[in-house]
Amino acid sequence: MYQPARIGIVSISDRASSGVYEDKGLPALKEWLAAALHNPLEFVERLIPDEQPVIEQSLIELAAQCCLLLTTGGTGPAPRDVTPEATLAVADKVLPGFGEAMRAVSLKYVPTAILSRQVGVVRGGCLILNLPGQPKAIKETLDGVFAAVPYCVDLIGGPYLETREEVVKAFRPKSAQRPAGMAG
Repeated sequence: MYQPARIGIVSISDRASSGVYEDKGLPALKEWLAAALHNPLEFVERLIPDEQPVIEQSLIELAAQCCLLLTTGGTGPAPRDVTPEATLAVADKVLPGFGEAMRAVSLKYVPTAILSRQVGVVRGGCLILNLPGQPKAIKETLDGVFAAVPYCVDLIGGPYLETREEVVKAFRPKSAQRPAGMAG
């Protein structure tokens, strides 16, 4: 029996949150996660503007109830891009490897990846990762870094996330591995 997992997904966009255009970040996150994980998933969603206090409050609320929290948007150098600042403001621990790896993955596709300020942090028992805003970039980034996510969630006390190897193969040391479907 696969453990259920509650995952927070937050799309940060002034224009999408005000209805100027349709948000594509939340559907892209849900689609990728549903394809990648065996666990029964419950998504807690937010579509919010690029306002640091609003982002911080959303991250605090969702981190208290989720094992994983993925944001999309607001990570560039533009004046309104404040997702990394909000994420760092609520963090208990910073995991620099995630930001480095996400930029390295994106750099394989676009030279502008060096403009990204994505971060990965832990708040309580929740891993928070900032992802790019475009669905194609979300997929590329998750394809590139998600292998490390399940073990990180293990280490901070979350549910045992089991991946579908045809999408992404989770990496865990042998001592941390459990038989498929037997995490509990």
